[in-house]
Amino acid sequence: MTSQAPGLWPPSGPEVVFLLLGAVAVGSALLVVTTRQLVHAALWLVVCFGALAGGYLVLTAEFVAWVQVLIYVGAVVVLLLFGIMLTRAPIGPSAGLDSGNRWAAALVAVATAAVLVTVVVTGFRSAYAPLRPGQGAAEPLGASVFRTWVLPFEALSVLLLAALIGAIVLSRTDIRGRE
Repeated sequence: MTSQAPGLWPPSGPEVVFLLLGAVAVGSALLVVTTRQLVHAALWLVVCFGALAGGYLVLTAEFVAWVQVLIYVGAVVVLLLFGIMLTRAPIGPSAGLDSGNRWAAALVAVATAAVLVTVVVTGFRSAYAPLRPGQGAAEPLGASVFRTWVLPFEALSVLLLAALIGAIVLSRTDIRGRE
């Protein structure tokens, strides 16, 4: 990272695309948590994950973008939709899911966002990293995951397996002792 930025205005083409994708990601994330229909929330989550994958493409991290699409959009959202179907969650608008604390939640969310934006802007105000192709390729990322981060990677896989088994057990109705 160099501390000398080439110029902040006017923004370059990749910066404009990155900002637009960021706006789409933030907007769809807000719709995920504010919509009253559970299936619509899952579909807005697909839009959010797709915008994040586009951001990774702009940052020349093609491998991370494809992993984002395959794992999160392809697997996590499908798992979420299967969970909705297996637990017989209400598909339409669900008024009973609102606790009445919307204003308090909005205040906490805005305060948290303000703190996070302040910390990031203060910490990275003069930092500039030029985009170089190949930094997000499979080889350096694979070496990092399977050398440095192998234990957390495997712990996460065991945690996801336990969650999947728990969802299957909770959704079964033919187990004795349950009503």
